[in-house]
Amino acid sequence: MHSTIKNLNDINSTIKEKIKEYMYENYYPNIVAVSKTFKIEHINHLIEFGHKHFGENKVQETIEKWTEIKKRDSSIKLHMLGKLQTNKVKLAVRIFDYIHSVDSLKLAKKISEEQKKYNKQLSLFLQVNIGNEAQKSGINKNNLLELVNFCNESKLKIIGLMCLPPFEKDSSPYFDELKNLNNQFNFKEISMGMSHDYETAVKYKSTFLRIGSKIFGERN
Repeated sequence: MHSTIKNLNDINSTIKEKIKEYMYENYYPNIVAVSKTFKIEHINHLIEFGHKHFGENKVQETIEKWTEIKKRDSSIKLHMLGKLQTNKVKLAVRIFDYIHSVDSLKLAKKISEEQKKYNKQLSLFLQVNIGNEAQKSGINKNNLLELVNFCNESKLKIIGLMCLPPFEKDSSPYFDELKNLNNQFNFKEISMGMSHDYETAVKYKSTFLRIGSKIFGERN
């Protein structure tokens, strides 16, 4: 068994233990295998194993890596996880199924325009700067309602909120706050949790976990 498959199985076992511990019912998160920077040869084992959700953060790299695979298997879903520049939206709309990093009116407007051209509707998460960190992307909580209203008026498919808590702090209060915001807008999905804090994210019922190094190992 390839290491990536073993790692994924271990993560699923941990998730099941946590769900049992919290006595949750009718809940199981999607695991987005964050394959950015890894060559397709390293990812193929998971594809052949039947894993469907993969995360990337560079548009051009994603097109080069995934175009042929997507042609062969349309059930594979690609997630844009990094900051998306407006000049890359045209290409991003063509290759991705989800974008987790919508954080401005300008970006939302551009996505809306490009989707119409390709007659395609992506599933979108609005990224919230939950820790109010100057160096991080994400919309300020105080401006979230305006962005949600614009997206609704533009008929964009917003499925939930996403956040990246301060790395050196306990993620719990930030996940709790995002969960409450998500509920206020009645969103059904929520993107929280990475390799170092996915177990905490399960406690707050994240529906999309973004896990890279715990599956693929450390990046060079």
